[in-house]
Amino acid sequence: MNKNYSNRVKRGSQMSDVLLVTGGSRGIGAATAVCAAKKGWDVAINYARDAEAAKKVANEVKAFGRRSITIKGDMTSEDDILNMFEEVESGLGKIKGLVNSAGTTGKTARVEDMTALAIRQILELNVVGLMLCCREAVKRMSTVNGGIGGYIVNVGSAASRLGGSNEFVHYAASKGAVDSFTLGFAREVAKEGVIVNAVSPGMIDTEIHASAGLPNRAVEAAPGIPIRRVGKPEEVAEAIVWLLSPGASYCAGAILPVTGGR
Repeated sequence: MNKNYSNRVKRGSQMSDVLLVTGGSRGIGAATAVCAAKKGWDVAINYARDAEAAKKVANEVKAFGRRSITIKGDMTSEDDILNMFEEVESGLGKIKGLVNSAGTTGKTARVEDMTALAIRQILELNVVGLMLCCREAVKRMSTVNGGIGGYIVNVGSAASRLGGSNEFVHYAASKGAVDSFTLGFAREVAKEGVIVNAVSPGMIDTEIHASAGLPNRAVEAAPGIPIRRVGKPEEVAEAIVWLLSPGASYCAGAILPVTGGR
């Protein structure tokens, strides 16, 4: 895998804490990368396919005087995940924060119409890949392993409690697994200086709906949301970056709803 060292800013730039955002080229991941840069983080942006989109986000990070690199990697591949962490460390330095934003809803389907392949694809990315990223992060962050601590934020979904009936039950189940994992993992590593939490976004206006074949889904859902509108990726990003901050230092295993009251 190629290191994109052209994405670094000049050597004279101030060093800062390093954040890795998976799925950072679009949607909530991209908004998080930019929001984190505003708060002083250097950001490594993982992407699966769209190099130009990732480069655009990296340039936005640099506009705030922060360093940034982009790293292509499939978060269902253990080898790609291992390479990604190595590239972050060689390109930016030790990782202090991880945001697991890579994910997929898959295509809409009733349970009776789901294929084993479709279910596995969602679980491989949304659950297994996320867990492997957490594994690699804690190896580097944990005080037991010689690290200095750090922050991990997993991106879940309100679907984990709403169920996703007639559309995304497989997706909802995968995000339920993320919630359970976040709680257990947080309790496992809190004493080692690693603070683990999750956000649980509701209906957010991102490209993920079009990818699922429902481009108007977010707009159509607005009347059913107590706040009467869909959310913006930037609003979720603000919650994520707060969980990456000392202001959230007594939060561990929290699942923070960002749902407009839904």
